[in-house]
Amino acid sequence: MLAAMSSPRNIYIAVIDDDESVGRALSRLLRAAHLQPVVYPSAEAFLTDTRRPAFECLVLDVQLPGMSGLELSQRLAAVQDPTPIVFLTAHDSPALQPPWPTPQCVAAFRKTDPGDALLTTLRRLCGLEAAASDAGGPRGEQRGRTGRPAPVGESRPRWTR
Repeated sequence: MLAAMSSPRNIYIAVIDDDESVGRALSRLLRAAHLQPVVYPSAEAFLTDTRRPAFECLVLDVQLPGMSGLELSQRLAAVQDPTPIVFLTAHDSPALQPPWPTPQCVAAFRKTDPGDALLTTLRRLCGLEAAASDAGGPRGEQRGRTGRPAPVGESRPRWTR
């Protein structure tokens, strides 16, 4: 579902990917869904941003130069950051199959997977699918371990928690 309902609050999604074209494409996709993307070219850039907003979710490339996406997820887990993480990868990675390295990891997609599948997962994580249900849209969501909505349905990511 690419159409998004207006939200009274800004919903920030961090996109951490060293491929500029991927960052640009995801930024357009998220803005079209009325989400506010903030794109970082590296894990280090994300960590050193002292003015970053509170993110609802991180969309994180697994293979980054310097600190990898998996290393960043472990670092965030070490400081008990509860922000859900959706991994992106251009490769099949055994590390992206359950069980994941940290409890914040909730889904993983290949970069070639359809954008609407990623959007469906992000909208559920942000609690936006409940609004669609109230308006006669898809059925209500299931809750994951973090208490946030868990991905369900046909556009399910390749691997989900």
